[in-house]
Amino acid sequence: MNITQITGILLIVMPIAFNVVFFLLQRAFEYPDILRKPTDYILKRFQEGGRRLTVIWYAFTLTGVVFTSVAILAPQVLAPNNTLYIAAATTVGVLAGLVQFLGLIRWPFLVPYLAKTYVDTTVSQATRDAITVVFQAFHRYAGVAIGEHLGYLFTSVWTVLLATAMFQSPQFSAWLGWAGLIPAVGIFIGVFEESGFRAAGAINAISYILWSIWLIVVGIVMLTG
Repeated sequence: MNITQITGILLIVMPIAFNVVFFLLQRAFEYPDILRKPTDYILKRFQEGGRRLTVIWYAFTLTGVVFTSVAILAPQVLAPNNTLYIAAATTVGVLAGLVQFLGLIRWPFLVPYLAKTYVDTTVSQATRDAITVVFQAFHRYAGVAIGEHLGYLFTSVWTVLLATAMFQSPQFSAWLGWAGLIPAVGIFIGVFEESGFRAAGAINAISYILWSIWLIVVGIVMLTG
């Protein structure tokens, strides 16, 4: 297979895998609504999920690694002769995958320990209070700041770069480029959720679904074009 075919397959597989694991987390852990619940509720629900939930979170973390592969290959297919574009799009895409990975990796490694210790009947209330502080600190920093805020920002910019490159590529129709700008804007709006814009979360969630569909369509075009 050539680089275009490999990229096309990854563009189809990656969003499907992302959404399958996302659905499993919804069923098993009330994700993402649970992220806005009290720490006591989150840690107890996590402990109830057992090893299966930890494995699901690890799989979700790995989607960031797969995305990084897509981020490296896609610019080379869209603009193989534009070195500056390849460098810019690849850098932004790799950063998007990296911050997603860093934001999620706490769930399969840090949170299991915190949850197990928190529900231990032999620990003191002071220990539980300390666990709450640690959890919230990582939740706000690794989750909200790195995983969500920077993740939305870099993913949005990367999507814009891919979409605009399609205007110049003979393999893609202009409408597909324009279609990619719609979820890109919606994903970017997600960065304003923490500032009090209540609709940002819903817009962001819908945009990620549209983004996934768009990536799959792009992948199909690469395989059949």
